[in-house]
Amino acid sequence: MASARRAEEPRADGRPEPHVVVLFGATGDLAARKLIPGFFRLHKVGLMPERFRIVGTSPVPMDRDAFRAHAHDVVAEFGRAAPTGRAWAQFVDRLDYVASDPPHLGDLATAVHDAAEHLGTGTRILHYLSVPPFAMSDVVTAIGATDLAGERVRVILEKPFGTDLDSARSLNVLLHSVFDESQIFRIDHFLGKEDVQNILAIRFANRLFEPVWNSQHVTHVTIEVPETLGVEQRAAFYEETGAFRDMVVTHLFQALGFVAMETPAGFSADALAAEKQRVFDAMLPIDPARVVRGQYEGYRDIPGVAPDSDVETMIALEVAIENERWDGVPFYLRTGKRMPEGRRVITVHCKHAPMHLFPEADGTRPDQMVFEIGEPGSIRVNFVSKAPGPRMLLGDAHLDFGYRKNFHPRDELEAYERLLHDAMLGERTLFNRADGVERLWEVAAPLIDAPPPVRPYAPGTWGPPGTDELLGSRHWYLPDHSPSI
Repeated sequence: MASARRAEEPRADGRPEPHVVVLFGATGDLAARKLIPGFFRLHKVGLMPERFRIVGTSPVPMDRDAFRAHAHDVVAEFGRAAPTGRAWAQFVDRLDYVASDPPHLGDLATAVHDAAEHLGTGTRILHYLSVPPFAMSDVVTAIGATDLAGERVRVILEKPFGTDLDSARSLNVLLHSVFDESQIFRIDHFLGKEDVQNILAIRFANRLFEPVWNSQHVTHVTIEVPETLGVEQRAAFYEETGAFRDMVVTHLFQALGFVAMETPAGFSADALAAEKQRVFDAMLPIDPARVVRGQYEGYRDIPGVAPDSDVETMIALEVAIENERWDGVPFYLRTGKRMPEGRRVITVHCKHAPMHLFPEADGTRPDQMVFEIGEPGSIRVNFVSKAPGPRMLLGDAHLDFGYRKNFHPRDELEAYERLLHDAMLGERTLFNRADGVERLWEVAAPLIDAPPPVRPYAPGTWGPPGTDELLGSRHWYLPDHSPSI
């Protein structure tokens, strides 16, 4: 047993074991924009296995050469590394394609097992299920019935992980009928972004920040993910989900878990997941009275949208965490379509200094720690300083950290690249667990059962009336028009 464990430990150079990657939905939009370009960049920077094959599959009839040409085109259009040179020649030579339509995966199973046999002893199989929700059950069932599962198999699946508590539980029962929980990687690209992870580093590696990360010093926390885009071609999907299911229960609640967790016992997947789960367990059920749902004007005119649709394209809500650290500190979450800016910002808002040597009426804002979640993102600390001049006048000031000014760009991994690499290593730290998914749907149940009516808002605004009033005397961080770092 000891030798087997050593064989599965990650190599010092970051390379995973030999892999056959089975890319379900290989001709779809996600594969084109993120997955195929992501795998190629990992290969180019030396983070793919030394021995690997990628077998694309979908119902679309296509041969190997056509899929390789398709891969070249999508990497040229969306990739961060151009499909040229020796690296591309090596990569494209390892691409294969088999058309399939569950439950008929016999030809795919043959191709996968042939590829694994060619790569040799110790090869793992990684299924990436880039398929729509209605196809998930058929694909998972077919994998289990076609000898494509087993101890050395892992599976990545995309959200949504259900649409409510009952469907989330049903999905987990289905997954667990084929895979062990340790083999399941529920991907959330938001958690793969450097600044979400850097919240942990800033808090737990710096004594400067951790002592004030609690209710004694913090008034509130805001997590804001506005988008300038509308629903566009996703109207049918949005009519079934809305902003709350699409963004909050997945991305924003997960980010909240990172912000609010206690110090983990160690930097391991199990230790971090345990602390994040304690946050979820301490979250009070969402109070619909503390929720503002908005719908941008013109949404109902989009083909496929019901003329009386009550689906929200924007949502703002208050979340309470019932534990000692966050007693009395509300978390405010906001996301929406057709808003003035496209941003991803997590802000910890601090209280005014307790001694009141300087009056609060000076017009300065309290201290803030601002995490701009981008590729790769930045961190800003807003504070109060003396303004230049002969008198003691206060003014707003800031300190900025930008990844590209402090670290070499060659070390950057885009969110999907990082998560694909983690999954091949078996590193589950940044992936969602079944218990966490089910608990968040449990917290969401009161809002799903009794949502307040949507309120219209004009495109290009920050939401309908009531969005600011939700916070009372507190404030969102956005709009903020300070220069980018």
